[in-house]
Amino acid sequence: MRIAFVFAPLLLAAAGFSAERQITSTPLNHTLDNNDNFSREDRYLCYDTRETRGAGNGCSTSIMKVEIATGKESIVYEPKPIILGPVDAAPGVIAASYNPVADEIIFIHGPLVSETKQIGFYGKTNRRGAVVAASGGPVRFLDLRDVANEPTTPGAHRGGTHRHEYSPDGKRIGFTYDDHLLTDYGRTVGMMTASPKAPKGVTHWTAILVPIAPMDKAKPGELEFAGFDSWVGEKGLMRAFIGKVKESDGSYTNSLFVVDIAEDIDITTSFSGSRTRYLAPPKGVRVRRLTHTWASGIARGSRDGKRIAYFAKDASGVSQVFLIDSYGSDENPNAAMRPLQATFFKSGAKSGLRWHPSGNTVSVATDRGIAAVCVEPGPRFGKVHFLTRHGENLPEAEAPVWSNNGKLIAFNRRMPTKNAQGMVARDFSGRDFLQIFVADFPDANNNGIADPIE
Repeated sequence: MRIAFVFAPLLLAAAGFSAERQITSTPLNHTLDNNDNFSREDRYLCYDTRETRGAGNGCSTSIMKVEIATGKESIVYEPKPIILGPVDAAPGVIAASYNPVADEIIFIHGPLVSETKQIGFYGKTNRRGAVVAASGGPVRFLDLRDVANEPTTPGAHRGGTHRHEYSPDGKRIGFTYDDHLLTDYGRTVGMMTASPKAPKGVTHWTAILVPIAPMDKAKPGELEFAGFDSWVGEKGLMRAFIGKVKESDGSYTNSLFVVDIAEDIDITTSFSGSRTRYLAPPKGVRVRRLTHTWASGIARGSRDGKRIAYFAKDASGVSQVFLIDSYGSDENPNAAMRPLQATFFKSGAKSGLRWHPSGNTVSVATDRGIAAVCVEPGPRFGKVHFLTRHGENLPEAEAPVWSNNGKLIAFNRRMPTKNAQGMVARDFSGRDFLQIFVADFPDANNNGIADPIE
């Protein structure tokens, strides 16, 4: 395993903000990508290196980790051989997350170079989930991609799985899905679980969770897209997502939805599709619409499963963070079950919406920094403390992720970077490299609310 030792500089905070520390400085992109990047003991962060050597996700050549305390970077997985190219690239390894209950990392894996003559190159309809031990070693594939058999092998899929996310208890893996055979269907949301009935050569049975209609052919009330999804609660019994739904007047709205998945659901009752029929969910899933107005961002569920955070527009048309009860609706006569605006940023809430493990705070990227917003019901609701520097003339802070113990938040900024020869280096696209920063969460009494707010 190749290891680089990095001693990163300390960046002091301005008055009123927490201190942020840069922990990587090598001439690579260290892409967190809105994933679950902290190891279970919060010692390491995992990331991919996309756009370092070539354009596009297919040119991401390694999965890596960095030890937070020392800045030591390690290659966890680096497939060989590789093909780099703007169109034809392989394998492509991206979007890394730690398993919450095991010392291993899950990520997207495109086709091996040896497979490209048969199945083609990396693409959104040609990728699968892979797992590697965090200490390195051989990779194992979770899901089977089958574009040859008719009908599709039960428990397999015929496209690409993406944004693999473990439920907090580690038993379910959510993902988004794009089909290779029926290209008039858009993206949808799925789940895989370990199963003794999994297809030969893999460990997990794969199923979509949200049925969708072909693009531009939906009937009123039907979805043509589902994505920007995450788990709600510890056991993965709900998955929140943004869905594109056709309205009764023929227009479309991107709204907030939830799909309910019973704890005892039989995933093997799903249909894996054929050349003429799209995949179908397992029996018993239920899709619920929570909002009927514009919604955006990755919908994020709280760890206790009670609330969902998402982006919606305020009265002035500016994107802000809103919260809703996970069983609520904007049409519910009970005000407590309807959406509640949590932020009031002048420039709006940009991205990076994440729940603190306590459920009392959410983080959001805004004004080129990361803000912590109190969402505990009561007089402190909506109060803000910036965890990082923010304002003009700063590189954008993006992709925040909380440590499992809630004491640290990590995020990316693009920073001027020098190579081993002391020369300024940039990534393949000519941009400064994405580096990883961390900031402490000031919470002396461990109630999940930033001390300056109290």
